[in-house]
Amino acid sequence: MANRSYLYSADSMPNEAELPKRVRCISEHNWDIPLAHKLLVGRGTTIVPSMIWNPPIGIAADYADGAALLRDLLGAVGKGLEDDAEFIECVARTTAHLEKQQAKFFILETGEIVSMSGDDPTGSVQRLASHDIPDAVAEAEAAIAGQNDDWLASIRADWERHFASFYSEALYYSFPD
Repeated sequence: MANRSYLYSADSMPNEAELPKRVRCISEHNWDIPLAHKLLVGRGTTIVPSMIWNPPIGIAADYADGAALLRDLLGAVGKGLEDDAEFIECVARTTAHLEKQQAKFFILETGEIVSMSGDDPTGSVQRLASHDIPDAVAEAEAAIAGQNDDWLASIRADWERHFASFYSEALYYSFPD
């Protein structure tokens, strides 16, 4: 079994008392929290209780702003991949799924990934929310503004690792309506 990061959307954030009423599946990614997941939870980032595990190791963020950031970066990356049919299909599939599953918040479930290091999962999520995600957002914003060409070239050269996650209405952990 692969350890995965899971991304969902909902119209409310999970809290200690209950899960959101309707949780929509967005994406899962094996062995990592990819750049796309970090950017999608990069606006209004807050740590929330997990919907799957006991520690508070979920991350919620604004859906519309995170989706806009990812779309803008995909546009910048795509300026060097106009002839790459696989990239074009990945972008089309991703953006269509994000439009279909839209809600107020993204919710990133990190438990399987942060537990791989053997470190304290809560501390790992704190670092993710306070350093890794903001750093990824800053790099992406600079690239979109045309000020981070080397980083953009590195993302373009390995776009599958950053953007080609499994987008679906049913993930390994799905929630009934």
